[in-house]
Amino acid sequence: MNKKKYSTFNTSSSPFHLAVIGSGPAGFYTAYRVLKEHPNTLVDMYEALPIPFGLVRYGVAPDHPEVKNVQNRFEEVAKDSRFTFIGNVKYGEDLTLKDLKLQYDAIVFSYGAGQEKTLGIRNENEPIKNIFSARAFVGWYNGLPQYRDLEPDLICSDTAVVIGQGNVALDVSRILLTDIVELSKTDITEYALETLKNSQIRNVIIIGRRGPLQVSFTAKELREMMNLPNTKFYTDFELIKNELSTNVDIISKDRPLKRLMQILEKGMENTSGYKSWSLKFLRSPDEFIAHENDDPSRPKYVRAVRFHINRLEGPLENRIAVPTGEMEELETGLVLKSVGYKSIPLEGLSFDENKGIVPNHKGKILDNDNNEQPGLYVAGWLKRGPQGVIATTMYDAYETAEVIVSDIKQDKPMLSNDTFKYGSKVIIPILHQRGIRTVSYKDWKKIEEKENEAGRAKHKPREKFGRVEDAMQVLDT
Repeated sequence: MNKKKYSTFNTSSSPFHLAVIGSGPAGFYTAYRVLKEHPNTLVDMYEALPIPFGLVRYGVAPDHPEVKNVQNRFEEVAKDSRFTFIGNVKYGEDLTLKDLKLQYDAIVFSYGAGQEKTLGIRNENEPIKNIFSARAFVGWYNGLPQYRDLEPDLICSDTAVVIGQGNVALDVSRILLTDIVELSKTDITEYALETLKNSQIRNVIIIGRRGPLQVSFTAKELREMMNLPNTKFYTDFELIKNELSTNVDIISKDRPLKRLMQILEKGMENTSGYKSWSLKFLRSPDEFIAHENDDPSRPKYVRAVRFHINRLEGPLENRIAVPTGEMEELETGLVLKSVGYKSIPLEGLSFDENKGIVPNHKGKILDNDNNEQPGLYVAGWLKRGPQGVIATTMYDAYETAEVIVSDIKQDKPMLSNDTFKYGSKVIIPILHQRGIRTVSYKDWKKIEEKENEAGRAKHKPREKFGRVEDAMQVLDT
């Protein structure tokens, strides 16, 4: 059998056909690096939505426009003649692994983490209104079509409880407390802006199961919370002081932690304002409690959350929260669960349910016996789990890209070595035969221009389409 060769520089030889599943940062960074390191490559990127950029568009807070500047790098990738974007195509439904294997030398899976983790507490699965994952709430105000009809009720109570103490928890809390005039200058969706305009939420309580030294948020997000105008800050300052004095040597050697603690200490000065936010530590949720309702046809709204009160045990680097036996009930009309995301398994891929990732070694997918899968790669949250910032994803994607290029140079087996591949030139017609209307990058730019045009009319960067059908209608005009 003649082995297929791919030259790194000789573009007259057969190009290396690479499919990328998912158009978020991990997918774009991987594509960028492979195209740079192996010029004789053609990259086809498949995306379930007609709109690219994934987490950058739908996960980054609207008041953090500077974070979205990475789209400029992605735009450069998309302009490359070796790159093709194919949107509005759902892998596993419209397109299968079998389809792709016939037309590509390799596939990178970078479809992220599409579900949220659960708490596993009482009444979590009951139909109690106004309890949402932070992922859903972020998707709602950022225009993710999946959550367009979320309809959070921000009028029924003046208090929101956020479970979790990471950056996303602070993001959703900040959006709830930020002045509406400031939000109206961002690309937050107009329907979310209208709901927030009428919001009665004045107090946000952010809950963590461990102590102040174990929080997951970073200094930037904490500082933004502290700088909210007309907003008081509450926490257990005695606990913070005790933790600081007990662990002063360790904290002094950990600059990010030291900075965090300094900001928390300074927050003691925030004692005035008609709004407030709180950090509550040593609390683990036990039960969601609904309002009593005699009419079974009427939905029940959340009334409170019951928590275990914990104590900390173990050394600082491995602190665990242990229930004391005491309980606490917090009244609230809105609950946002911010306890992390998880990826979902897809057809044809091995999957580690415990870690929520595709088993891999530096991005090369492994089977259930830890053997490398020829031509199959993974990047981003699907590779390492839902953690880190966009820069973390960039380095992670570059690692995967380096492994791909190394495998090409070493002539390692790919998906199939004895047939010429045609990539999207064959796949797109197949999709059309199946009744799928594919969206090109040129099509996306038409959609984007309509969003920008609508944004200009409202003196904001853009007005995102919150429904796929509305975005697709642009292509009919």
